[in-house]
Amino acid sequence: STPLVLSVHSIISFDFAISQLPGWHVTVFPPYFVAGAVYCGFAMVICLLIPIRRWYGLHNLITLKHFDLMGKVMLASGLIVAYGYFCEIFYAWYSASLFEYQLILTRTIGPYAWSYWALILLNVAIPQLLWFKRLRTNLPLLFFVSVCINIGMWFERWVIVVLSLHRDFLPSSWGFYTPTVWDWATYIGSFGLFFFLFFLFIRLLPMIAIFEVRDLVHKTHEETAHGHVGETGRAELA
Repeated sequence: STPLVLSVHSIISFDFAISQLPGWHVTVFPPYFVAGAVYCGFAMVICLLIPIRRWYGLHNLITLKHFDLMGKVMLASGLIVAYGYFCEIFYAWYSASLFEYQLILTRTIGPYAWSYWALILLNVAIPQLLWFKRLRTNLPLLFFVSVCINIGMWFERWVIVVLSLHRDFLPSSWGFYTPTVWDWATYIGSFGLFFFLFFLFIRLLPMIAIFEVRDLVHKTHEETAHGHVGETGRAELA
């Protein structure tokens, strides 16, 4: 999946970056988009994995160590995304472009400022809890952080698309976007389509690769032969 993430999101980001529209004409978009894809991708996996692990009793296959490692990946990619947010503000100041400067003002104190600050809170501030291992292995808290990241990444798309388009170069074309009933229907329907395909997948196909199960069985036998349970096992038993 790594080549897919790198190719798709870098190409999409180039489509934005080569335009002249303020908010899109940013050279940091390719790594910024790829890091964002990893960021929200791991957050979505955790949101799905925690309830699936509980409902199907997969505690011995999906351990706290896995969640700890995924939390570290989210923290690292989240810092890259936060750096991208900082770069957008820095470019607006360093370029001395009135259009870029006006865009930053629109984002921070304009009519859609609430969405920008929600983005900063959900994507930058709250994920800083992942610095602590005790919080990364606290599944209810990790689930909460992952949900916040997914909502924050939705706000990121909102900020990139809506806030860049509702005020462009010509004041005569300025407007205020309000979702229609068809926008809401498409948005809610996408959730239905996703969960339909997801539940169909876990119903018909193995959720965990057989190789992973065999490898875990081998390690469990080794630990049993040495007369102790590993650190992950102790954490699970606790």
